[in-house]
Amino acid sequence: RLSEIQLPWEKSIIYFVTMCVKDRRSVLANARVFEAIKTTVDQLRRWRVLAGVIMPDHAHWIVSPIEDRGLSVGDFSTGFKRVLRKTLGSQKWEWQRGCFDRLLRSDENVHSKWIYAQDNPLRHGFVQRAQDWPYYLDFINDERANL
Repeated sequence: RLSEIQLPWEKSIIYFVTMCVKDRRSVLANARVFEAIKTTVDQLRRWRVLAGVIMPDHAHWIVSPIEDRGLSVGDFSTGFKRVLRKTLGSQKWEWQRGCFDRLLRSDENVHSKWIYAQDNPLRHGFVQRAQDWPYYLDFINDERANL
Protein backbone atom coordinates (compact mmCIF):
# COMPACT_ATOMS: atom_id res chain seq x y z
CA ARG A 1 0.00 0.00 0.00
CA LEU A 2 1.25 3.47 -0.86
CA SER A 3 1.88 5.89 1.97
CA GLU A 4 -0.61 8.66 2.48
CA ILE A 5 0.18 11.85 0.63
CA GLN A 6 0.33 14.91 2.86
CA LEU A 7 -0.70 17.99 0.95
CA PRO A 8 1.32 21.15 1.59
CA TRP A 9 -1.63 23.03 3.05
CA GLU A 10 -2.13 20.27 5.66
CA LYS A 11 1.23 21.02 7.23
CA SER A 12 2.39 24.00 9.23
CA ILE A 13 4.33 26.63 7.33
CA ILE A 14 7.59 27.37 9.14
CA TYR A 15 10.32 29.79 8.12
CA PHE A 16 13.90 30.39 9.21
CA VAL A 17 14.45 34.17 9.13
CA THR A 18 17.58 36.27 9.63
CA MET A 19 17.36 40.02 10.17
CA CYS A 20 20.50 42.17 10.32
CA VAL A 21 21.26 45.56 11.83
CA LYS A 22 22.30 48.19 9.27
CA ASP A 23 26.10 48.42 8.99
CA ARG A 24 26.21 45.32 11.25
CA ARG A 25 26.34 47.49 14.37
CA SER A 26 26.52 45.50 17.62
CA VAL A 27 23.39 46.78 19.37
CA LEU A 28 21.08 43.81 19.95
CA ALA A 29 22.69 41.48 22.50
CA ASN A 30 22.06 43.39 25.71
CA ALA A 31 19.46 43.18 28.48
CA ARG A 32 17.47 46.29 27.46
CA VAL A 33 17.02 45.27 23.83
CA PHE A 34 16.44 41.61 24.72
CA GLU A 35 13.60 42.55 27.11
CA ALA A 36 12.09 44.72 24.36
CA ILE A 37 12.41 41.82 21.90
CA LYS A 38 10.57 39.48 24.30
CA THR A 39 7.81 42.08 24.71
CA THR A 40 7.63 42.48 20.93
CA VAL A 41 7.32 38.72 20.40
CA ASP A 42 4.42 38.64 22.88
CA GLN A 43 2.65 41.41 20.96
CA LEU A 44 2.80 39.78 17.52
CA ARG A 45 -0.71 38.72 16.52
CA ARG A 46 -0.23 37.19 13.09
CA TRP A 47 3.01 35.24 13.67
CA ARG A 48 4.05 32.57 16.14
CA VAL A 49 7.71 32.80 17.13
CA LEU A 50 8.95 29.28 17.80
CA ALA A 51 12.54 30.22 18.56
CA GLY A 52 15.03 33.01 18.23
CA VAL A 53 18.70 33.72 18.81
CA ILE A 54 19.73 37.33 19.24
CA MET A 55 23.30 38.07 18.19
CA PRO A 56 24.99 41.46 18.61
CA ASP A 57 24.28 42.52 15.00
CA HIS A 58 21.60 40.12 13.75
CA ALA A 59 18.79 37.83 14.88
CA HIS A 60 17.77 34.35 13.74
CA TRP A 61 14.11 33.36 14.01
CA ILE A 62 12.00 30.27 13.44
CA VAL A 63 8.47 31.54 12.82
CA SER A 64 5.10 30.39 11.56
CA PRO A 65 2.02 32.36 10.47
CA ILE A 66 -0.79 31.82 12.98
CA GLU A 67 -3.80 31.72 10.65
CA ASP A 68 -3.15 33.30 7.28
CA ARG A 69 -0.92 30.85 5.42
CA GLY A 70 -0.53 33.40 2.64
CA LEU A 71 1.38 35.91 4.78
CA SER A 72 4.80 36.79 3.44
CA VAL A 73 7.90 36.70 5.61
CA GLY A 74 8.20 40.40 4.83
CA ASP A 75 5.04 40.85 6.91
CA PHE A 76 6.82 39.26 9.90
CA SER A 77 9.99 41.28 9.37
CA THR A 78 8.21 44.61 8.91
CA GLY A 79 5.80 44.00 11.79
CA PHE A 80 8.52 42.86 14.18
CA LYS A 81 10.75 45.84 13.39
CA ARG A 82 7.85 48.30 13.77
CA VAL A 83 6.69 46.90 17.13
CA LEU A 84 10.26 46.68 18.47
CA ARG A 85 10.94 50.29 17.49
CA LYS A 86 7.79 51.34 19.38
CA THR A 87 8.69 49.18 22.39
CA LEU A 88 12.25 50.52 22.60
CA GLY A 89 11.22 54.14 22.21
CA SER A 90 14.38 55.85 21.07
CA GLN A 91 17.01 53.84 19.25
CA LYS A 92 20.05 55.19 17.45
CA TRP A 93 20.33 52.35 14.95
CA GLU A 94 18.37 50.89 12.05
CA TRP A 95 17.70 47.46 10.62
CA GLN A 96 18.90 46.53 7.16
CA ARG A 97 16.06 46.53 4.65
CA GLY A 98 14.31 43.19 4.26
CA CYS A 99 15.55 39.90 5.63
CA PHE A 100 16.86 36.50 4.58
CA ASP A 101 14.32 33.69 4.79
CA ARG A 102 14.03 30.02 3.99
CA LEU A 103 10.91 27.86 4.05
CA LEU A 104 11.58 24.82 6.25
CA ARG A 105 10.04 21.77 4.65
CA SER A 106 10.53 19.09 7.31
CA ASP A 107 10.97 18.55 11.04
CA GLU A 108 14.60 17.64 10.37
CA ASN A 109 15.12 20.94 8.58
CA VAL A 110 13.56 22.85 11.52
CA HIS A 111 15.80 20.97 13.94
CA SER A 112 18.98 21.55 11.93
CA LYS A 113 18.26 25.30 11.55
CA TRP A 114 17.55 25.58 15.29
CA ILE A 115 20.86 23.84 16.10
CA TYR A 116 22.62 26.19 13.65
CA ALA A 117 21.06 29.24 15.31
CA GLN A 118 21.78 28.00 18.86
CA ASP A 119 25.42 27.31 17.99
CA ASN A 120 25.93 30.74 16.40
CA PRO A 121 27.23 32.44 19.61
CA LEU A 122 29.65 29.52 20.07
CA ARG A 123 30.92 29.76 16.48
CA HIS A 124 31.50 33.50 16.95
CA GLY A 125 33.49 32.88 20.14
CA PHE A 126 31.08 34.66 22.51
CA VAL A 127 30.65 31.61 24.78
CA GLN A 128 32.34 28.28 25.50
CA ARG A 129 29.03 26.39 25.38
CA ALA A 130 25.99 27.34 23.30
CA GLN A 131 23.66 27.02 26.30
CA ASP A 132 25.59 29.80 28.08
CA TRP A 133 24.36 32.46 25.61
CA PRO A 134 21.61 34.41 27.42
CA TYR A 135 19.90 35.97 24.39
CA TYR A 136 17.71 33.25 22.96
CA LEU A 137 14.04 32.32 23.01
CA ASP A 138 12.89 28.72 22.74
CA PHE A 139 9.18 28.05 22.42
CA ILE A 140 9.60 24.90 20.32
CA ASN A 141 8.82 22.64 23.30
CA ASP A 142 6.34 25.12 24.77
CA GLU A 143 2.57 24.99 24.51
CA ARG A 144 2.72 28.22 22.46
CA ALA A 145 4.32 26.24 19.65
CA ASN A 146 1.24 24.08 19.21
CA LEU A 147 1.21 23.87 15.44
